[in-house]
Amino acid sequence: MIWWQWCALGALLLAAELAVDAAFYLVFLGISAIAVGLIGLTPIALPMWGQWLVFSLISVTALLLFRSRIYNKIRGQTPDIKQGVAGETATVNELIAPGATGSATLRGAVWQVRNIGTEPLTAGSRAVVEDSKGLTLSIRAEQ
Repeated sequence: MIWWQWCALGALLLAAELAVDAAFYLVFLGISAIAVGLIGLTPIALPMWGQWLVFSLISVTALLLFRSRIYNKIRGQTPDIKQGVAGETATVNELIAPGATGSATLRGAVWQVRNIGTEPLTAGSRAVVEDSKGLTLSIRAEQ
């Protein structure tokens, strides 16, 4: 391929990374293609198979050495998103005996709860959510 074709391919790969989140793989392929195009501007004449070999070597080397480090630096460390209500504290609305069900308020909403602890929960007391099954929360007295 002619040098400008490699540069055009590199530009297309870089643009494709903007359109699709390819986890930074297309960036390194695009940079590799541009590098092969720039080599084509030098007096070094590579046959077609040599151009593809250089492209492959640059791509694989760059991906292995740099992609994860640069991608993590640019993307940043995203915190884990906690899902569910396990571990949160609810306020009991009524007396709930061990093993019985009742209601409690959590996040401003009233939930059906089951007391999985060994002691009764009194109205107004606080309880920790251990698990949720459907719309029923399993709670026990806060220590």
